[in-house]
Amino acid sequence: MEEAWDCIIVGGGAAGIGLGCLLQELNVPRYTILERGSIGASFRMWPKEMRMITPSFTGNAYGILDLNAVSLNTSPAYTLGTEHPSGEQYAQYLQAVAEYKQLPVQTGVDVTAIQPQPDEGFVLQTSAGTMRSKYVIWAAGEFQYPELGGFPGAEYAIHSSLIRTWGDLEGEEHLIIGGYESGADAAIHLARLGRKVTLIDRNARWTAKGSSDPSMELSPFTKDRLREIPDGQVELMAGYEVGWIEPAEDHDGYLVYVEGNSGDTRILRTPSPPILATGFRGSLNLIADLFEQDDTGTVRLNEFDESTATPGLFVAGPSVRHEHLIFCFIYKFRQRFGVVAGEIASRMGLDTKVLEEYARQGMLLTDLSCCEENCQC
Repeated sequence: MEEAWDCIIVGGGAAGIGLGCLLQELNVPRYTILERGSIGASFRMWPKEMRMITPSFTGNAYGILDLNAVSLNTSPAYTLGTEHPSGEQYAQYLQAVAEYKQLPVQTGVDVTAIQPQPDEGFVLQTSAGTMRSKYVIWAAGEFQYPELGGFPGAEYAIHSSLIRTWGDLEGEEHLIIGGYESGADAAIHLARLGRKVTLIDRNARWTAKGSSDPSMELSPFTKDRLREIPDGQVELMAGYEVGWIEPAEDHDGYLVYVEGNSGDTRILRTPSPPILATGFRGSLNLIADLFEQDDTGTVRLNEFDESTATPGLFVAGPSVRHEHLIFCFIYKFRQRFGVVAGEIASRMGLDTKVLEEYARQGMLLTDLSCCEENCQC
Protein backbone atom coordinates (compact mmCIF):
# COMPACT_ATOMS: atom_id res chain seq x y z
CA MET A 1 0.00 0.00 0.00
CA GLU A 2 1.16 3.52 -0.78
CA GLU A 3 1.71 6.03 2.01
CA ALA A 4 0.33 9.48 1.12
CA TRP A 5 1.89 12.74 2.29
CA ASP A 6 1.55 16.45 1.66
CA CYS A 7 5.33 16.89 1.66
CA ILE A 8 8.32 14.57 1.86
CA ILE A 9 11.78 15.85 2.80
CA VAL A 10 14.60 13.65 1.50
CA GLY A 11 17.55 13.87 3.89
CA GLY A 12 17.87 14.19 7.66
CA GLY A 13 20.84 16.54 7.87
CA ALA A 14 21.01 20.25 8.65
CA ALA A 15 18.68 21.25 5.79
CA GLY A 16 16.21 18.42 6.31
CA ILE A 17 15.87 18.91 10.07
CA GLY A 18 15.71 22.70 9.75
CA LEU A 19 12.96 22.53 7.15
CA GLY A 20 11.13 19.89 9.16
CA CYS A 21 10.99 22.32 12.10
CA LEU A 22 9.53 25.02 9.88
CA LEU A 23 6.93 22.77 8.24
CA GLN A 24 5.84 21.89 11.76
CA GLU A 25 5.49 25.56 12.71
CA LEU A 26 3.53 26.21 9.52
CA ASN A 27 1.13 23.39 10.48
CA VAL A 28 1.69 21.33 7.35
CA PRO A 29 -0.51 18.39 8.35
CA ARG A 30 1.14 15.39 6.70
CA TYR A 31 4.86 15.53 6.14
CA THR A 32 7.80 13.26 6.85
CA ILE A 33 11.61 13.28 6.68
CA LEU A 34 13.27 10.29 5.03
CA GLU A 35 16.88 9.58 6.02
CA ARG A 36 18.68 6.54 4.66
CA GLY A 37 21.11 6.40 7.62
CA SER A 38 20.80 8.18 10.93
CA ILE A 39 20.05 11.85 11.59
CA GLY A 40 23.12 13.87 10.66
CA ALA A 41 24.72 10.88 8.92
CA SER A 42 26.98 13.00 6.71
CA PHE A 43 28.38 14.84 9.73
CA ARG A 44 29.05 11.53 11.47
CA MET A 45 31.20 10.55 8.47
CA TRP A 46 33.56 13.51 8.83
CA PRO A 47 37.17 12.73 9.71
CA LYS A 48 37.44 12.57 13.49
CA GLU A 49 39.60 15.71 13.63
CA MET A 50 37.40 17.90 11.39
CA ARG A 51 35.54 20.81 12.97
CA MET A 52 32.89 23.31 11.84
CA ILE A 53 34.73 26.30 10.39
CA THR A 54 31.86 28.66 11.23
CA PRO A 55 31.89 29.48 14.96
CA SER A 56 28.94 28.66 17.21
CA PHE A 57 28.02 31.21 19.86
CA THR A 58 24.85 31.61 21.87
CA GLY A 59 23.32 35.03 21.28
CA ASN A 60 19.60 34.27 21.09
CA ALA A 61 18.77 36.59 24.00
CA TYR A 62 20.14 39.49 21.97
CA GLY A 63 18.48 38.59 18.68
CA ILE A 64 21.62 37.02 17.19
CA LEU A 65 21.10 33.46 16.05
CA ASP A 66 23.96 30.96 16.34
CA LEU A 67 25.57 30.70 12.86
CA ASN A 68 25.20 26.92 12.90
CA ALA A 69 21.62 26.75 14.21
CA VAL A 70 18.97 25.29 11.90
CA SER A 71 15.93 26.46 13.86
CA LEU A 72 14.88 29.42 15.98
CA ASN A 73 15.52 29.24 19.74
CA THR A 74 18.25 26.62 19.38
CA SER A 75 22.03 26.87 19.52
CA PRO A 76 24.71 24.22 18.94
CA ALA A 77 27.00 26.25 21.22
CA TYR A 78 24.47 26.00 24.05
CA THR A 79 23.64 22.34 23.40
CA LEU A 80 27.21 21.16 22.90
CA GLY A 81 29.26 23.66 24.89
CA THR A 82 31.79 24.14 22.11
CA GLU A 83 32.55 26.83 19.53
CA HIS A 84 33.69 24.61 16.65
CA PRO A 85 31.77 21.31 16.88
CA SER A 86 33.05 18.08 15.38
CA GLY A 87 30.83 16.27 12.90
CA GLU A 88 29.73 13.79 15.55
CA GLN A 89 28.86 16.61 17.97
CA TYR A 90 26.88 18.51 15.35
CA ALA A 91 24.91 15.36 14.51
CA GLN A 92 24.05 15.13 18.21
CA TYR A 93 22.67 18.68 18.06
CA LEU A 94 20.50 17.77 15.05
CA GLN A 95 19.30 14.65 16.84
CA ALA A 96 18.44 16.71 19.92
CA VAL A 97 16.43 19.19 17.84
CA ALA A 98 14.54 16.38 16.08
CA GLU A 99 13.72 14.68 19.39
CA TYR A 100 12.68 17.88 21.16
CA LYS A 101 10.45 18.93 18.25
CA GLN A 102 9.21 15.34 17.82
CA LEU A 103 9.80 15.57 14.10
CA PRO A 104 8.41 12.73 11.94
CA VAL A 105 11.80 11.36 10.88
CA GLN A 106 12.01 7.91 9.31
CA THR A 107 15.57 6.60 9.47
CA GLY A 108 16.94 3.71 7.46
CA VAL A 109 14.78 4.64 4.45
CA ASP A 110 16.59 5.01 1.13
CA VAL A 111 14.85 6.84 -1.73
CA THR A 112 15.69 5.05 -4.97
CA ALA A 113 13.51 6.96 -7.45
CA ILE A 114 11.27 10.03 -7.70
CA GLN A 115 8.61 9.90 -10.39
CA PRO A 116 6.53 13.00 -11.24
CA GLN A 117 2.87 12.22 -11.83
CA PRO A 118 0.63 13.70 -14.55
CA ASP A 119 -2.04 14.51 -11.96
CA GLU A 120 0.45 16.51 -9.84
CA GLY A 121 2.64 15.20 -7.10
CA PHE A 122 5.22 12.46 -7.01
CA VAL A 123 5.60 8.76 -6.43
CA LEU A 124 8.74 7.88 -4.48
CA GLN A 125 10.21 4.41 -4.62
CA THR A 126 11.93 3.71 -1.30
CA SER A 127 13.42 0.82 0.65
CA ALA A 128 10.32 1.03 2.88
CA GLY A 129 7.87 0.81 0.00
CA THR A 130 6.10 3.23 -2.33
CA MET A 131 5.16 6.70 -1.10
CA ARG A 132 3.14 9.44 -2.75
CA SER A 133 3.53 13.14 -1.99
CA LYS A 134 2.24 16.39 -3.42
CA TYR A 135 5.58 18.14 -2.77
CA VAL A 136 9.15 16.91 -2.39
CA ILE A 137 12.05 18.81 -0.82
CA TRP A 138 15.42 17.38 -1.81
CA ALA A 139 17.81 17.97 1.11
CA ALA A 140 20.18 15.02 0.69
CA GLY A 141 23.34 17.13 0.82
CA GLU A 142 26.79 16.64 -0.71
CA PHE A 143 29.36 15.10 1.65
CA GLN A 144 28.37 11.49 0.91
CA TYR A 145 28.86 12.10 -2.82
CA PRO A 146 32.55 13.00 -3.33
CA GLU A 147 34.08 14.05 -6.64
CA LEU A 148 36.36 11.11 -7.39
CA GLY A 149 37.34 11.81 -10.99
CA GLY A 150 38.37 14.71 -13.11
CA PHE A 151 41.69 13.52 -14.54
CA PRO A 152 43.41 10.25 -15.58
CA GLY A 153 44.66 8.15 -12.69
CA ALA A 154 42.36 9.69 -10.08
CA GLU A 155 41.51 6.15 -9.00
CA TYR A 156 44.99 5.87 -7.44
CA ALA A 157 44.13 8.65 -4.99
CA ILE A 158 41.88 8.65 -1.92
CA HIS A 159 39.24 11.30 -1.34
CA SER A 160 39.58 13.23 1.92
CA SER A 161 35.96 12.48 2.87
CA LEU A 162 36.72 8.74 2.93
CA ILE A 163 39.31 9.08 5.70
CA ARG A 164 37.96 8.44 9.18
CA THR A 165 40.99 9.76 11.08
CA TRP A 166 44.23 11.22 9.73
CA GLY A 167 46.37 9.10 12.02
CA ASP A 168 45.28 6.02 10.05
CA LEU A 169 47.26 7.13 6.98
CA GLU A 170 50.62 5.43 6.70
CA GLY A 171 53.79 7.24 5.68
CA GLU A 172 55.60 10.43 6.60
CA GLU A 173 55.00 12.37 3.37
CA HIS A 174 51.69 13.20 1.69
CA LEU A 175 50.50 15.06 -1.39
CA ILE A 176 47.11 16.82 -1.34
CA ILE A 177 45.24 17.89 -4.48
CA GLY A 178 42.92 20.84 -3.79
CA GLY A 179 43.53 23.87 -1.62
CA TYR A 180 40.15 24.96 -0.33
CA GLU A 181 38.79 24.11 3.14
CA SER A 182 39.01 20.31 2.97
CA GLY A 183 42.51 20.40 1.50
CA ALA A 184 43.72 22.93 4.05
CA ASP A 185 42.11 20.94 6.87
CA ALA A 186 43.88 17.78 5.72
CA ALA A 187 47.22 19.61 5.57
CA ILE A 188 46.72 21.02 9.06
CA HIS A 189 45.97 17.68 10.71
CA LEU A 190 48.75 15.83 8.88
CA ALA A 191 51.21 18.56 9.84
CA ARG A 192 50.12 18.24 13.47
CA LEU A 193 51.08 14.56 13.22
CA GLY A 194 54.57 15.61 12.13
CA ARG A 195 54.04 14.67 8.48
CA LYS A 196 55.57 16.51 5.52
CA VAL A 197 52.84 17.79 3.18
CA THR A 198 52.81 19.11 -0.38
CA LEU A 199 49.55 20.81 -1.39
CA ILE A 200 48.57 21.65 -4.98
CA ASP A 201 46.11 24.54 -5.30
CA ARG A 202 45.20 25.71 -8.79
CA ASN A 203 43.40 28.80 -7.49
CA ALA A 204 46.10 30.07 -5.10
CA ARG A 205 43.52 30.70 -2.36
CA TRP A 206 46.18 30.72 0.34
CA THR A 207 48.22 33.50 -1.22
CA ALA A 208 45.60 35.86 -2.64
CA LYS A 209 42.76 37.81 -1.04
CA GLY A 210 40.37 37.75 -3.92
CA SER A 211 36.93 37.82 -2.29
CA SER A 212 35.10 38.77 0.87
CA ASP A 213 32.66 35.89 0.29
CA PRO A 214 33.59 33.07 2.71
CA SER A 215 32.37 30.61 0.10
CA MET A 216 35.31 31.68 -2.07
CA GLU A 217 37.96 32.45 0.56
CA LEU A 218 39.54 30.36 3.32
CA SER A 219 37.84 30.92 6.68
CA PRO A 220 39.60 32.84 9.47
CA PHE A 221 39.47 29.65 11.56
CA THR A 222 41.48 27.82 8.90
CA LYS A 223 43.90 30.70 8.37
CA ASP A 224 44.61 30.84 12.12
CA ARG A 225 45.41 27.12 12.17
CA LEU A 226 47.65 27.40 9.12
CA ARG A 227 49.71 30.08 10.86
CA GLU A 228 50.47 27.60 13.64
CA ILE A 229 52.20 25.17 11.25
CA PRO A 230 56.01 25.36 11.46
CA ASP A 231 57.70 26.85 8.39
CA GLY A 232 58.61 24.27 5.78
CA GLN A 233 56.30 21.53 6.97
CA VAL A 234 53.65 22.29 4.33
CA GLU A 235 54.78 23.20 0.82
CA LEU A 236 52.12 25.09 -1.14
CA MET A 237 52.22 24.78 -4.91
CA ALA A 238 49.86 27.60 -5.89
CA GLY A 239 48.70 28.01 -9.45
CA TYR A 240 49.24 24.38 -10.48
CA GLU A 241 46.75 21.84 -11.83
CA VAL A 242 47.05 18.06 -11.88
CA GLY A 243 47.12 16.39 -15.30
CA TRP A 244 47.42 12.73 -14.33
CA ILE A 245 48.51 10.24 -11.65
CA GLU A 246 50.18 6.88 -12.19
CA PRO A 247 52.05 4.32 -10.08
CA ALA A 248 55.83 4.69 -10.24
CA GLU A 249 57.53 2.07 -12.44
CA ASP A 250 59.72 0.97 -9.54
CA HIS A 251 56.55 0.41 -7.47
CA ASP A 252 57.76 3.00 -4.96
CA GLY A 253 54.88 5.42 -4.66
CA TYR A 254 53.09 7.47 -7.31
CA LEU A 255 53.96 10.02 -9.97
CA VAL A 256 51.80 13.14 -10.27
CA TYR A 257 52.04 15.34 -13.37
CA VAL A 258 51.23 19.01 -12.75
CA GLU A 259 51.12 22.04 -15.01
CA GLY A 260 51.46 25.62 -13.79
CA ASN A 261 49.49 28.64 -14.92
CA SER A 262 52.61 29.95 -16.62
CA GLY A 263 52.96 26.76 -18.69
CA ASP A 264 55.74 25.05 -16.74
CA THR A 265 55.31 21.37 -15.98
CA ARG A 266 56.61 19.11 -13.23
CA ILE A 267 56.39 15.45 -12.25
CA LEU A 268 56.12 14.93 -8.51
CA ARG A 269 56.76 11.68 -6.66
CA THR A 270 54.84 10.83 -3.52
CA PRO A 271 55.29 7.64 -1.47
CA SER A 272 51.65 7.52 -0.35
CA PRO A 273 48.42 7.59 -2.39
CA PRO A 274 47.61 11.25 -3.18
CA ILE A 275 44.72 12.79 -1.27
CA LEU A 276 41.85 14.27 -3.29
CA ALA A 277 40.36 17.40 -1.74
CA THR A 278 38.48 18.18 -4.92
CA GLY A 279 34.99 18.73 -3.56
CA PHE A 280 31.74 16.88 -4.11
CA ARG A 281 29.45 15.94 -6.97
CA GLY A 282 26.46 16.41 -4.70
CA SER A 283 23.32 14.32 -4.38
CA LEU A 284 21.42 16.21 -7.09
CA ASN A 285 23.20 14.01 -9.61
CA LEU A 286 20.92 11.19 -8.44
CA ILE A 287 17.86 13.02 -9.82
CA ALA A 288 19.54 15.12 -12.52
CA ASP A 289 16.82 14.26 -15.06
CA LEU A 290 14.31 16.28 -13.01
CA PHE A 291 16.19 19.56 -13.51
CA GLU A 292 17.30 21.91 -16.23
CA GLN A 293 20.97 22.85 -16.08
CA ASP A 294 22.99 25.84 -17.21
CA ASP A 295 26.26 25.72 -19.16
CA THR A 296 28.26 25.03 -15.97
CA GLY A 297 26.07 22.08 -14.95
CA THR A 298 24.34 24.02 -12.15
CA VAL A 299 20.66 23.13 -11.78
CA ARG A 300 18.18 25.88 -12.60
CA LEU A 301 15.87 26.89 -9.75
CA ASN A 302 13.10 29.47 -9.69
CA GLU A 303 12.66 32.15 -7.02
CA PHE A 304 11.30 29.52 -4.58
CA ASP A 305 14.25 27.11 -5.06
CA GLU A 306 11.93 24.91 -7.10
CA SER A 307 13.02 22.95 -10.15
CA THR A 308 12.22 24.87 -13.34
CA ALA A 309 11.63 21.52 -15.06
CA THR A 310 9.62 19.70 -12.37
CA PRO A 311 7.06 21.80 -10.46
CA GLY A 312 6.66 20.76 -6.84
CA LEU A 313 10.26 19.57 -6.46
CA PHE A 314 12.28 21.92 -4.22
CA VAL A 315 15.97 21.96 -3.25
CA ALA A 316 17.43 22.86 0.14
CA GLY A 317 20.98 22.84 1.47
CA PRO A 318 24.44 23.48 0.03
CA SER A 319 23.43 22.59 -3.54
CA VAL A 320 21.31 25.75 -3.88
CA ARG A 321 22.77 28.23 -6.38
CA HIS A 322 21.40 31.44 -7.83
CA GLU A 323 23.68 32.90 -10.51
CA HIS A 324 26.75 34.10 -8.57
CA LEU A 325 25.28 33.30 -5.14
CA ILE A 326 26.45 30.14 -3.35
CA PHE A 327 24.46 28.96 -0.31
CA CYS A 328 26.96 26.37 0.86
CA PHE A 329 27.25 27.25 4.58
CA ILE A 330 24.49 26.53 7.09
CA TYR A 331 23.98 30.19 7.97
CA LYS A 332 23.48 30.84 4.26
CA PHE A 333 21.20 28.03 3.13
CA ARG A 334 19.00 28.23 6.25
CA GLN A 335 17.91 31.67 4.98
CA ARG A 336 16.08 29.86 2.20
CA PHE A 337 14.12 27.48 4.48
CA GLY A 338 11.33 30.04 4.83
CA VAL A 339 11.22 30.61 1.08
CA VAL A 340 10.67 26.92 0.34
CA ALA A 341 8.40 26.06 3.27
CA GLY A 342 6.47 29.31 2.95
CA GLU A 343 5.70 28.67 -0.72
CA ILE A 344 4.50 25.16 0.01
CA ALA A 345 2.33 26.40 2.88
CA SER A 346 0.89 29.18 0.70
CA ARG A 347 -0.07 26.73 -2.04
CA MET A 348 -1.81 24.64 0.62
CA GLY A 349 -3.72 27.68 1.87
CA LEU A 350 -2.01 27.71 5.29
CA ASP A 351 -1.25 30.73 7.46
CA THR A 352 2.38 31.84 6.98
CA LYS A 353 2.50 34.54 9.66
CA VAL A 354 5.21 32.59 11.53
CA LEU A 355 7.64 33.59 8.77
CA GLU A 356 7.64 37.15 10.11
CA GLU A 357 9.74 35.98 13.06
CA TYR A 358 12.07 34.11 10.75
CA ALA A 359 12.55 37.33 8.76
CA ARG A 360 13.29 39.30 11.93
CA GLN A 361 15.97 36.82 12.94
CA GLY A 362 17.71 36.70 9.56
CA MET A 363 16.33 33.37 8.39
CA LEU A 364 14.26 34.51 5.44
CA LEU A 365 16.17 35.86 2.45
CA THR A 366 13.95 36.70 -0.50
CA ASP A 367 15.74 39.64 -2.12
CA LEU A 368 18.83 38.12 -3.74
CA SER A 369 19.87 41.47 -5.20
CA CYS A 370 21.12 42.47 -1.74
CA CYS A 371 23.72 39.71 -1.62
CA GLU A 372 26.70 41.52 -3.14
CA GLU A 373 30.14 41.65 -1.58
CA ASN A 374 30.44 44.79 0.52
CA CYS A 375 33.55 44.71 2.72
CA GLN A 376 35.42 47.99 2.49
CA CYS A 377 38.14 47.16 4.99
